[in-house]
Amino acid sequence: MTDRLSLDFCGLKLSSPVVLLSGCVGFGEEYTRVAGFSNGDAGAIVLKGTTQEPRLGNAPHRIWETPAGMLNAIGLQNPGVDVVVNDILPTLDFAETRFLANVCGSTIEEYAEVTRRLDDSPIDGMEINISCPNVKEGGVAFGNYPDMSARVVEACRAVTSKPLITKLSPNQTDIAANARACIDAGTDGLAVINTIMGMAIDTESRRPIIGNVQGGLSGPAIRPIALLKVHQVYEVAGPRGIPIIGQGGIETPQDAIEFLLAGATTVGLGTALFYDPMAAKRINTGIDDYLTRHGLGSVGDLVGGMNTANVEDSPTSG
Repeated sequence: MTDRLSLDFCGLKLSSPVVLLSGCVGFGEEYTRVAGFSNGDAGAIVLKGTTQEPRLGNAPHRIWETPAGMLNAIGLQNPGVDVVVNDILPTLDFAETRFLANVCGSTIEEYAEVTRRLDDSPIDGMEINISCPNVKEGGVAFGNYPDMSARVVEACRAVTSKPLITKLSPNQTDIAANARACIDAGTDGLAVINTIMGMAIDTESRRPIIGNVQGGLSGPAIRPIALLKVHQVYEVAGPRGIPIIGQGGIETPQDAIEFLLAGATTVGLGTALFYDPMAAKRINTGIDDYLTRHGLGSVGDLVGGMNTANVEDSPTSG
């Protein structure tokens, strides 16, 4: 892997633009056991979602394969932030890659407390998962409304100086407005997008397949949606120097390059890792080959490089 794949993201030096996404690599140690994998293949690894207290997660089924995608409703199963800080983080090799925690909560106070505990740890930065349900507001997701999203970011920003990356939900009216609110509240970066809500039904039993009824859809099925959302957020975040992790169904080097051209600074791999654990290495090689073919000096030369000459964005289809 060449130096031209390295980049700066929220003040962190990453060896490559590929980020392994939360929920898909456990707490890091699960994935690094794969034969042939090198932490250097991933610029950063986002750990499993972490709450203040331990959580058992949802009843099964929790995962279901769909055409060109996967539904999941794990329910944030995790051992709690104290176990993560005291027992898990000390086992990770911070010399090889950057590790980002994924902060979750049911109240703003819980988000702030988890962030505070992680601030006093070797973690490199934190991703704020604002798609969690707000128990004080009847279960509505924090990430569906800009003012709620901003309040979570403000609370986390107040208790840490580490980089904060806010993970934006596509299940809202105006993702660009939400991005703007999060930037104003102090986020250092944005992850675009989280999963899209969906469901599946067993036609014989006539019951929902997912135990939680609904789950998050990921995989290639959502890639065109995610790409558009990255473009919309980049128009807000790019001029203010806020970097983006572009994610949603990325499988190939071409997919990753599309997200970079749309405005992503880095690209996230999730569902693809379940059937190709070496996808990061393959995508890095493909991006490097593309840079060579097009005479580009660094991966940063691709960011926001979509050619929009004589193209007008339109909210309607023809």
